[in-house]
Amino acid sequence: MLRLLTAAAALLLASSVVRAADYTLETVASDLDLPWSVAFLPDGGFLVSERPGGIKLIRDGDASPVTGVPDTHFAGQGGFFDVVLDPDFAENGLVYLAYAEGNRRANRTAVLRARLDGNRLLDGNVIFRAEPDKSGVHHYGGRLAFLDDGTLLLTTGEGYSRKDEAQSIDGHFGKVVRIHSDGTAPADNPFAGQGSNAAKVLSYGHRNPQGLAVDPATGRIWLHEHGPRGGDEVNVIEAGKNYGWPAITYGVDYSGAIISPHTELEGMEQPQKYWDPSIAPSGLTLYTGDAFPEWRGSLFVGALKDQDVRRLSLSGADVVAEEILFAEIGERIRDVRTGPDGFLYVLTDSRDGRLIRIRPRQ
Repeated sequence: MLRLLTAAAALLLASSVVRAADYTLETVASDLDLPWSVAFLPDGGFLVSERPGGIKLIRDGDASPVTGVPDTHFAGQGGFFDVVLDPDFAENGLVYLAYAEGNRRANRTAVLRARLDGNRLLDGNVIFRAEPDKSGVHHYGGRLAFLDDGTLLLTTGEGYSRKDEAQSIDGHFGKVVRIHSDGTAPADNPFAGQGSNAAKVLSYGHRNPQGLAVDPATGRIWLHEHGPRGGDEVNVIEAGKNYGWPAITYGVDYSGAIISPHTELEGMEQPQKYWDPSIAPSGLTLYTGDAFPEWRGSLFVGALKDQDVRRLSLSGADVVAEEILFAEIGERIRDVRTGPDGFLYVLTDSRDGRLIRIRPRQ
């Protein structure tokens, strides 16, 4: 059975490579400073967050800075992270920005809600601050996504030196957080009533999740996270579940030391897929567009280390094949998104970053 499944997956992969070759890459904007995330405006423009602490408004290839942004702790992996639009943006103009707040001795992942007026953010209000504070400049998480019920998801990293706290629901290290758009905790969260921090936790046991996508058809929540040396994971998130870090892992420490002898333990979830060696995943989209029918229903994962994009073919919640795409870009891929026009978009991670559109060659 395994041999037949492997052959079928290989046939799917080979046929998709032939069909997928008929695409072209277009640079929409360049000279972006370490861009981290892209959001699509209803008028065809783009909002791009830049990790050093800027947001660019892009229209017709021209990028202008957005004013009214908060101060950020730009150091190590800190800075501006994800930017997303409110589901009712056309009516209320609200945007949400995840970012590193504080200083080297005391910092955290935070979420700002503000109203976009032209190229200005107005009425900014911090609706969430991860607790407790941490020192150091690594592992913030920082991806955002809305669910169909209007609640907002945020991924948080475990701060690197605080990895054991990913196993505790009493703080926000290594979590997927679920909040209302005003920052309050939904009453149906799995740990409601177990303290103010726990009340906002949807899942725990994560390391540094930087990919988050919600299937609009099923509501399934897809997440990927960085492993240490090996053990990058793709997971399906369910309320109240423990995803294992650091008690179980398919990776080892950067020094080669064993983090855990276990790859599975009772009560802890297994990934749908893991990479060893690491690809350093960042950015995630479930493709639902019409421009590339052969890709519809696939996950696309940006790879920082390997400088490409991975297309993961799915059967329900199972990953059945993997294809490497867009290696000709030759740059670290920070974000990958499905645009409302049905095309794919990627951001390259450099001090001269680009927003690239991927469309059929015809």
